[in-house]
Amino acid sequence: MNLVDILTPARIAVPLKASDKVEVIAELVDLLAADGAISDRDEVLRAVLAREEMRSTGIGSGLAVPHAKPRACSKLTAAVGKAIRPIDFASSDGKPCEFVALLVSPPDETGPHIQALARISRVWLQESFREAVRAANTPEELYEAIRAAS
Repeated sequence: MNLVDILTPARIAVPLKASDKVEVIAELVDLLAADGAISDRDEVLRAVLAREEMRSTGIGSGLAVPHAKPRACSKLTAAVGKAIRPIDFASSDGKPCEFVALLVSPPDETGPHIQALARISRVWLQESFREAVRAANTPEELYEAIRAAS
């Protein structure tokens, strides 16, 4: 799976304006809505926040991958953001997040959804990718870092 197949520069926030977990999720959902990737912003936001309440999506090592499978999404899609200041996502390692990747897909697309989650986690393990994220100053630069790594 290539992450740029489910992402556009219009769905990238560099930097994220929000400063807490709920605001960051809302900001990324708003990017999906503004780009026409979802049909109901509020439904998607509720679904992602409900998933987050079940268990934090803070993966660790500075990465969070909030996600959900709402009906208001017709195909797997993503929005990503780079935080100005690390954000507390209640990660298992206790470290705040600097990179947040929101994934949403239709309820019946479990396989691609899981593949995308795994791909983001694998890409984040690459030190060169983490450095490129930290160096990115624009959505286009972050998109290029993602394209190069995935």
